[in-house]
Amino acid sequence: MFKQLSIDQFTKTLASDSPAPGGGSAAAMAGAAAGSLVAMVASLTAGKKGYEEHWDEMSKISEEMEGVRSFFLEAMDRDADSYAKVIGCFKLPKNSEEEKKLRSEAIQDALYGAALVPLEIAEKAAGIFEYAKSVIEKGNENAASDGAVAALMARASVKGALYNVKINAASLKDPARKAGLLEKAADLETKADAAEQEILGLLVF
Repeated sequence: MFKQLSIDQFTKTLASDSPAPGGGSAAAMAGAAAGSLVAMVASLTAGKKGYEEHWDEMSKISEEMEGVRSFFLEAMDRDADSYAKVIGCFKLPKNSEEEKKLRSEAIQDALYGAALVPLEIAEKAAGIFEYAKSVIEKGNENAASDGAVAALMARASVKGALYNVKINAASLKDPARKAGLLEKAADLETKADAAEQEILGLLVF
């Protein structure tokens, strides 16, 4: 649904009073931009004189980033759908103790599911860094800054998605589920910060 909207339409929807799309979908959009920028630099390298030894690698990177871009566009909807399920569970009946119990369990499961989607987004975005590094180091020098912007957008995707992981994890009552999510989030955040700094350090203007 969201991936079919124009940028103008999507951002207007994002700015509305609807709770979805929200930060998770925006993080996915940042991931799509990151992958697209990496593909751009790779495409500006493959087939270009002076970069012959990297043509094959750049062609493969460009192809892989198309899959990455598609993943994030789908994730924009998946994140919104997962949050819609949470909202739906809060509307479940709670007239009896049994209904209250079932409602509580449904909410907890939906919250966990709503944390898993942005976690996937963060993991996928974190994988972009190695490609951004490759296109900056081996790609068309005139597009090195685009590779750097890809790294910045990847970091925004990781960090933004992880905020959504954390806020959903905070409402989980199962300590094992909560700890597992927060541990993965902390690891991804640390790696993303380090990767971004390493990549930006490659630029010389």
